[in-house]
Amino acid sequence: MPTCRSCKDEVDELVAVKADGRRIKVCEDCAERIAEEAEIAEMSESVVQDMMGFKGRR
Repeated sequence: MPTCRSCKDEVDELVAVKADGRRIKVCEDCAERIAEEAEIAEMSESVVQDMMGFKGRR
């Protein structure tokens, strides 16, 4: 049985997810959590850039 790299649980199937510029294989639950965290980080970065008057991309 494969083991999730995030929660260390044994699962039936692993999903490849890109996190911090690297691809890691995690279970579906951890993949959803990682996707939500990335979305929240992107939105918060956008808000901070708007407050500072930043015009451009990273």
